Amino acid sequence: MRLYHDTQPSPLGDMLLVTDSQGVLRALDFHDHEARMHRLLQRHYGEYAIEPGRAPDLILEGLTSYFAGDPQALVDIPVMTGGTDFQRRVWQALRQIPAGTTTSYGQLAAAVGRPGASRAVGLANGANPVSIVVPCHRVIGANGTLTGYGGGLPRKRWLIEHECSHQLSLVPEKA
Repeated sequence: MRLYHDTQPSPLGDMLLVTDSQGVLRALDFHDHEARMHRLLQRHYGEYAIEPGRAPDLILEGLTSYFAGDPQALVDIPVMTGGTDFQRRVWQALRQIPAGTTTSYGQLAAAVGRPGASRAVGLANGANPVSIVVPCHRVIGANGTLTGYGGGLPRKRWLIEHECSHQLSLVPEKA
């Protein structure tokens, strides 16, 4: 598999973007987690070749808009992942969580038809290769606490607060 990598600045540090020849996002991680990103790519795709290449405008502009305050800008970014069937179901369910909201691992397990599999959902969440766009940061502990995030808990907190503050600004004011 031939993949292409690009970088994009963000308020949380430079992001590493990996796309395929069709311009589909295959991985997104932060610059200080590059080794983790490569481990996930290896786990999901086996052998791959990666070379420099500009990410498509749709992806770059979507991420720029997201960080500028449009939490809906990620919806149209095309994503394709490897992983098991169960992992892909979890990652698809993550994309259904509205920006500005959170869910628990147990609630996500129920949403994918596996109630009681919150640990398996947590493992799938941790193996998500497409951070932010597949919003694993929106999953929190059953007691409402922030738990694990591959990019670190300070980034998870920032992303949730960013989405909440901008989601509220999209609600029309009552007359």
